[in-house]
Amino acid sequence: MSEQAGEAVPAAQKSSWTSFLKSLAGFTGDLSAMTAPPFILSPTSLTEFPAYWCERPELFAAIADGKTEQARALAVLKWFISTLKGQYTSRNESMGSEKKPLNPVLGELFYGYWPANAARGGKTTLVVEQVSHHPPITAYRIENLEKGVILTGHSAQKTSFSGGSIIVKQVGHATLTVSLPSGETEEYLITLPRLRIDGLWYGSPYIELAETSYIQSSTGWLSTIEYKGKGYFSGKSHTFKATLTPPSHVHTSPHVIEGTWHTTSKELHSGVTFHDVTSPKEEITVAPVEQQGEWESRKLWHGVAMGIREGDFESAATFKGKIENEQRQRRRDESASGTTWELKHFKHIEYDPVYERLGKLFKANPPTEDGYIYLGNSPRSES
Repeated sequence: MSEQAGEAVPAAQKSSWTSFLKSLAGFTGDLSAMTAPPFILSPTSLTEFPAYWCERPELFAAIADGKTEQARALAVLKWFISTLKGQYTSRNESMGSEKKPLNPVLGELFYGYWPANAARGGKTTLVVEQVSHHPPITAYRIENLEKGVILTGHSAQKTSFSGGSIIVKQVGHATLTVSLPSGETEEYLITLPRLRIDGLWYGSPYIELAETSYIQSSTGWLSTIEYKGKGYFSGKSHTFKATLTPPSHVHTSPHVIEGTWHTTSKELHSGVTFHDVTSPKEEITVAPVEQQGEWESRKLWHGVAMGIREGDFESAATFKGKIENEQRQRRRDESASGTTWELKHFKHIEYDPVYERLGKLFKANPPTEDGYIYLGNSPRSES
């Protein structure tokens, strides 16, 4: 990492970066609405981020292959840890540092799939919808119906500035369901880690995970995942320790896994490799932009993304302003007519019964959360 303040900032952007840091230092409240300097903008909308859950689709499908409750709980943990690299460090590798994603508009959609093959059975599909703009909330559904594995969730971010870092509290959760050959269904409640964005002083931001997240199975197995940065367990970045504990009626030792979530980890007692994400991931397959509808992310943001990729930030800002103005006008029109935006693929519920039921088993905080139910209406790209 650069030693001098602002060393990673392009020369033409140094003044805007300095102004941005000063704004951050004096800012109170949610940072998501702040305008970031152009060089730190991503050409990708936040609605594409749920694809990170399944960039190793064989691990997602393999959850269904576990023959016991314990084996399936381990498979869920392995899959989850293997998603973290894509979700939280892949932009550093592809773009040089963490970038601020495009803030989705209400009703924005993202569709895609990972094709069927012998290793993972059927096609795995993804449906994403931006279900709220203020605050920004993204709902998603990932299915491999042949294997009987389904993930449904929603996420939002509450951001603040503290001690030179941006602190991101991820709001929301995901529920994984596995249909068993017996006809029974297992459920897993997945909570989300807190993020800390460091490296701002140098103009080269990167994400570190913090605190603890949980995966609670309806069978009683609980994964507790502790995230530590440099100077804790091993002095390495992206370090974690996961403990899978059995339900009270099962008399077996917990599984303890330690390692770095962006590379590899080992099971502590056996020394056997638990997860390994050093091999290439599998990008989601998405329809060409010219075949997409006007609300689909890559079609909607095409002009903005092209401007950012080509370094034409003036053009990107013009396209971005046009989209944002159209959204503001749409909200004004709805307000004037007394109507509200109708969601396409999801329905909001005030209390998620699965979160409440499984959350009680590990004293989840908060004890209740809202949720989004998938309506089961397949988008164009799946038909």
